[in-house]
Amino acid sequence: MGEEELEQEQEQVVNPWEVSAKDGGKIDYDKLIDKFGCQRLDQSLIDRVHRLTGSPPHVFLRRGVFFAHRDFNEILDAYEGGKKFYLYTGRGPSSQSLHLGHLIPFMFTKYLQEAFKVPLVIQLTDDEKCMWKNLSVEESKRLARENARDIIACGFDITRTFIFQDFEYVGGSFYNNMVKVEKCVTYNKVVGIFGFSGEDHIGKVSFPAVQAVPSFPSSFPHLFSGKDDLRCLIPCAIDQDPYFRMTRDVAPRIGYHKPSLIESSFFPALQGETGKMSASDPNSAIYVTDSAKEIKNKINKHAFSGGQDSLEKHRKYGANLEVDIPIKYLNFFLEDDDELEHIKKEYAAGRMLTGEAKKRLAEVLTELVERHRLARSAVTDEMVDAFMAVRPLPNMFD
Repeated sequence: MGEEELEQEQEQVVNPWEVSAKDGGKIDYDKLIDKFGCQRLDQSLIDRVHRLTGSPPHVFLRRGVFFAHRDFNEILDAYEGGKKFYLYTGRGPSSQSLHLGHLIPFMFTKYLQEAFKVPLVIQLTDDEKCMWKNLSVEESKRLARENARDIIACGFDITRTFIFQDFEYVGGSFYNNMVKVEKCVTYNKVVGIFGFSGEDHIGKVSFPAVQAVPSFPSSFPHLFSGKDDLRCLIPCAIDQDPYFRMTRDVAPRIGYHKPSLIESSFFPALQGETGKMSASDPNSAIYVTDSAKEIKNKINKHAFSGGQDSLEKHRKYGANLEVDIPIKYLNFFLEDDDELEHIKKEYAAGRMLTGEAKKRLAEVLTELVERHRLARSAVTDEMVDAFMAVRPLPNMFD
């Protein structure tokens, strides 16, 4: 490892369990792309998605929330040539309620499922959280079902969606693939990718294989029997990339396609991009269980503002949009491009005040959270069972 790389290593840490920037600064996504060896998602790919699906590109694509990929072009090539693919995403169920950052991959995956009309598998890694968060098996399994309700509330199509929790599903063909992967990855390799130490228990060291194998269609014989050539696209946040670097390295050695990825940046904490949303600090994030009043209070009290500290200065210099959290959140969740541009222009010029930007954000998020809460309250135990039932999906490609 050269000196420059070493310096970069110390600058920022991005892996599935830790995300921290150098000296409490911002994550440098260009450096991350170089370090991980993925590709930047450019406008030509976004235009191609538009052309192939006939659907306008999702706001997360238009605004660069999903900004990096691995072989996404190959998925589009296959699709254009009349071959289908399937989607795979997931969640580690470590808490009862989700914050807005957790919803981002699911909102985007729902768009992909609708636009391309393809099946989707969603993995709930209750086993991972049992090992990492010191939760009991029973509590991990319960949280997985609770989180499944939030996921179903995002509006997935039950005729194309299979949700599974590892504690219930792992076995059979899925386990066969896990063992094939485990045989290909040395201990040194897994330490190099994930940074495990001699103090980590063996469950952690072997877990990456569990998250790897949903990338292979034969892990789901009830869905993809005889379709071993089917490609897989994984929408996820970029901190999950190490799992799939490992998977892509192994796949050709065991006779499978490398999965393709489309990866998002991190959703910033209310306190600013240097902060990480933390489950232990409820004020660092907006939760899908927050009331309208709580949302308004959190935004007013805790959302970091790029506005000036006096009215006079603000009118003169305007807001610094680079650091302003209300603008960053609106960039994710305000659908209307024209309105967003208008707000940015007025706010940066000092004609709009911080209070007005925060008020608009509170309206947008309250509507989103209310809609989610209503949808979630309609999800029954029977619906969770139905999405998680091991069953064929006869119309998944129609």
